Amino acid sequence: QVQLLESGGGLVQAGGSLRLSCAASGRTFSSYTMGWLRQAPGKEREFVACISWSGRSTDYADSVKGRFTISRDNAKNTVYLQMNSLKPEDTAVYYCTADRRVAGRAPPNYEYDYWGQGTQVTVSS
Repeated sequence: QVQLLESGGGLVQAGGSLRLSCAASGRTFSSYTMGWLRQAPGKEREFVACISWSGRSTDYADSVKGRFTISRDNAKNTVYLQMNSLKPEDTAVYYCTADRRVAGRAPPNYEYDYWGQGTQVTVSS
């Protein structure tokens, strides 16, 4: 069993930065592909980024490429999402995911092994 706890969300002006963290419980964190999804009000869930168990491979949605960076520290059981140059359209609840069945980006509507409770990111214009 893995529990995920996100933190770092908040209110920021457009052009600003935030760093989200996702702390995972359990001793098998390093065997999971970790990722971030987001969901804005009235919109479908959207893939944001993912990182392989080793950290060597990452993938990003086109909408965040060049602005967001995903990383992980397996010694701390934590995955991060550094978000720079934030835009109002980045406003959403951001969810951390963990899965051992996919090595990279999962298909839409994929049922991940574990989800966090989400953290709100609001970008004002």
